[in-house]
Amino acid sequence: MIDLYSWAAPNGHKVQILVEELEIPYRAIPVNITSGAQHEAGYRAINPNGKIPAIVDHDPKGGGDPLTVFETGAIMTYLAEKEGRFLPVDVRQRSEVMQWLFWQVGGLGPIMGQAQHFFRYAPESVPYAMARYQNETRRLLKVLDDRLQGREYICDAYSIADMACFPWIRIHKLTGVSLDEFPRVQAWYGRVRSRPAVTRGLNLLRDQWIDVTTSAEAKRNLFQRQ
Repeated sequence: MIDLYSWAAPNGHKVQILVEELEIPYRAIPVNITSGAQHEAGYRAINPNGKIPAIVDHDPKGGGDPLTVFETGAIMTYLAEKEGRFLPVDVRQRSEVMQWLFWQVGGLGPIMGQAQHFFRYAPESVPYAMARYQNETRRLLKVLDDRLQGREYICDAYSIADMACFPWIRIHKLTGVSLDEFPRVQAWYGRVRSRPAVTRGLNLLRDQWIDVTTSAEAKRNLFQRQ
């Protein structure tokens, strides 16, 4: 059994989609990041970085005590390796998937997150910051669009790289950046979105979502607390 600590946000959606694709037993435990639950000592003991998601595997491969994993790249790699799915065994194919997974973790997610922040959440307009992150978002979308030429998925076969990128592409409107210039990304998005497990992953914890723009408390807990 996997305990999945998560919330309805792009990084949470990445792992929520994966556990649904894998069809493994799990228990979803909401961590309300808008009320500050990520800062509580109990959760910090699981994820010292105070972010979502994190997992606790009560039946780790090889046995032994429950295994805790935080950071989405580490979680997705761990689960894919354990279940033997969505991460190729072949060295070259595996390397490609890992490269694009970390491209998302180190680039696409953080950049689109900042673009979203300055476009949607910042208390005052900061034109330089908005332009900086929107332009970099467009550059990264162009990288992905080029990569998808002649491919249905990022690394040919559907993988954790697709699952990692999808939830961030999903919020493009919240960054102020259109997908109109990126037809291959649009087509790929439709293929991923049509998967039943993706729908289930997105719907998980959906009923607890709140619009951060309407809540001063949520903004404080997300953007100002240490």
